[in-house]
Amino acid sequence: MSKRKVSVENKIYAVNLYLDGKESQQRIAHMFDVSLASVQQWIRNYESMGANAFTLKGNKKYSKELKQQAVLDYLAGYGSQDDICKKYGIRSKGKLQSWIKKYNGHEELKSSGTGGSIIMTKGRKTTFEERVEIVQYCIAHDRNYAQTAEQYQVSYQQARNYIVKYEAGGVEALRDNRGKRKCPDEMSELEKLRAEVKILKAEKERAEMEASFLKKLEEIERRRG
Repeated sequence: MSKRKVSVENKIYAVNLYLDGKESQQRIAHMFDVSLASVQQWIRNYESMGANAFTLKGNKKYSKELKQQAVLDYLAGYGSQDDICKKYGIRSKGKLQSWIKKYNGHEELKSSGTGGSIIMTKGRKTTFEERVEIVQYCIAHDRNYAQTAEQYQVSYQQARNYIVKYEAGGVEALRDNRGKRKCPDEMSELEKLRAEVKILKAEKERAEMEASFLKKLEEIERRRG
């Protein structure tokens, strides 16, 4: 399916075609060359926020209280994910799912933004071992750079850069070789292997948690019919 950009006018037109009973969601998705999920999101957002849903710029901010209430309503069985998103003006089911996941993992739901905490804007020097730990923690926590920065007292940019470096060049890329010659100081194979295993374990656990969580959500949705 292409990621075609649809104008605000066409989104409103598409939603009204469905609400007036003139076209099915599947037919509209075909007409505008978008996914069925996109059409469903347009309809949900329109019913919740009206035409303004398509003209709002940037990321919508959600308060801590709204996030908690939306999650509690869903877990209490007061509606499907679509129903809860409509009720609280949540733009995508993905957002609601991420809040449910955090809530079930006993993480604090904070207001949208940087997380309500002061994050270091100035970086600090880190050791190779710390960088491996930072990458492991960040991956295990859904690449939450703000939370990782706060946990390890580094800058947001540092946390992000370590992930980018690791994804581009593996654990070797986390070595700081500026101004150093290679050889005696070079990472041993054992050291490299240990670091890789540590991070890969975090990635595997994260993927398993994600799959298990989505399976549970699907089961709940099925039971609610």
